[in-house]
Amino acid sequence: MEIDEATLEELMGRVAGDFGAALHASTVVLGDKLGLYRALAEHGPADAATVAAAAGCDARLVQEWLNAQYVSGYCHFSEQTATYWLSPEQATVLADPSSPAFLAGAMSIAVSTAKDEEKVSEAFRTGHGLGWHEHHHDLFHGTERLFKPGYLANLVSQWIPELDGVDERLRNGGSVADLGCGHGASTLLLAQAYPDATLTGFDYHQASIDVARKRAAEAGLADRVRFDVASAQDFPGEGYDLVCIFDALHDMGDPPGAAAHIRRALADDGTWLLVEPMAGERLEDNVNPVGRIFYAASTFICTPSAQAQDGGHALGAQVPEATLAQIATDAGFGRFRRAAETPFNRVFEARP
Repeated sequence: MEIDEATLEELMGRVAGDFGAALHASTVVLGDKLGLYRALAEHGPADAATVAAAAGCDARLVQEWLNAQYVSGYCHFSEQTATYWLSPEQATVLADPSSPAFLAGAMSIAVSTAKDEEKVSEAFRTGHGLGWHEHHHDLFHGTERLFKPGYLANLVSQWIPELDGVDERLRNGGSVADLGCGHGASTLLLAQAYPDATLTGFDYHQASIDVARKRAAEAGLADRVRFDVASAQDFPGEGYDLVCIFDALHDMGDPPGAAAHIRRALADDGTWLLVEPMAGERLEDNVNPVGRIFYAASTFICTPSAQAQDGGHALGAQVPEATLAQIATDAGFGRFRRAAETPFNRVFEARP
């Protein structure tokens, strides 16, 4: 088989770049967990010793970490003063968890997949899947920190207002079920925006529910937001004005069963808010950076999670809109439309 040298060199360069990016992901998690980005944002321009002292870390290791950040474009450096600093944009992405553009915490997901490689390998061999609860805890925290900035930027200001009559209904009260709520980021944002609404977050993962309850207490919302252990197929209650699933339907083993239960649990004029990863209708439509992220995540997380559950479905993270529409129609929803979108998400409204 004849090898094209130019093609070979291009591929080797791409793999080398990916190798560097994979290794760099761990330095981002380290910097986030140890407070190095925050120290650099607060004290820069600063030398390694100053950053290390501010974060309570070893200066020699911080020096190497700073060099790694600089060569990857994650900070600035002056040879004349031997100091490092973050630009306003870098600080927003790497050092400000309250920013809608914050992404440093999301790298915990990338690192968690490496920690779970042996478990995922076994899932490949057996086809028995790997449950969400069986992953390293970095995945749970990384998922919260990946999606929360997007919710901060869009959920109350953009997505809810795009749903027919939902904003007004929640301002006048209303009841909400947030399914697959994880650590409760979306539930608590809705509770803060709609103080007269009744909200319950459900997740089958007890450890996540425990964290969500802690988050509610810290936010002063524990008196009017409840978190309980339940799946999307069996959560209790009826007559809900709004049922939400944020980036979780494709992780379920029985999405049709979940949709049917949601339909029964909704009020006659209620709304199902479904948020799913951005994806096209064909594989070729997903050849882009977002598709790359979600297919890799789906290989390690979403598809094995679905295989570990009852139901026999494993949709994967890149579900065509037509498939989601069919699930909603089969469950008895008469209307299904894309209400909004971001570079990372599609936002759907389903109504009876």
